[in-house]
Amino acid sequence: MARAMFEPVFKEIFPFWEELNEADKDFLCRNSVAIGYPKGTTLHDGTECSGVFMVRRGSLRVYILSEDGKEITLYRLHEGDMCMLAASCVLQTITFDVMIDAEEDCECFIVSGPAFATISEQCANVKIFALETAISRFSDVMWVMQQILFMSLDKRLAIFLYDEATRLQTNTLTLTHEQIAKYMGSAREVVSRMLKYFANEGIVQVSRKGIKIIDKKKLRELTR
Repeated sequence: MARAMFEPVFKEIFPFWEELNEADKDFLCRNSVAIGYPKGTTLHDGTECSGVFMVRRGSLRVYILSEDGKEITLYRLHEGDMCMLAASCVLQTITFDVMIDAEEDCECFIVSGPAFATISEQCANVKIFALETAISRFSDVMWVMQQILFMSLDKRLAIFLYDEATRLQTNTLTLTHEQIAKYMGSAREVVSRMLKYFANEGIVQVSRKGIKIIDKKKLRELTR
């Protein structure tokens, strides 16, 4: 039953799948679960080896949390994406804790961290896949750090709004100022002031329903 559910997906996303013997395939499938999470749920709080997350529907936010409670979003995961950073027992060189929240109602496949670690010790290509997957996300992390350290807030906000509108293929973003601040690693008050500036410049229109981009060309110019 478990194998019938998970194998078609694993065959597509795991390049090492056909190298595994039948017992190992069964082992991974038996140690996988399909779980739905309501919006706002914390899937991983950084305290244990939760496992390998695969997003089947919805989106997740991966972030770090400072001692004083400040959040910095590292990246977001959407349908078809996978996260290895919650599987510390697989990637033991990762020594920092990440948090994972459901941005919206989600459905995920999760492979047990210890089970994936067991298979990775038996098959070198499994470990290589885990490392390559984690490394591919570090480019996203470094981009976030570069923005925070070296870019002005107006440029960071413009990049965020432009990228989000492009991804969703809409000029109306139903995001609160608090959500945007969390994504950008800033404060809500600062984001609100900058959105007010954008509104005064005729770039966006801010309302209780969200943010409407009314001059995408001008917004694009601010990203350069």
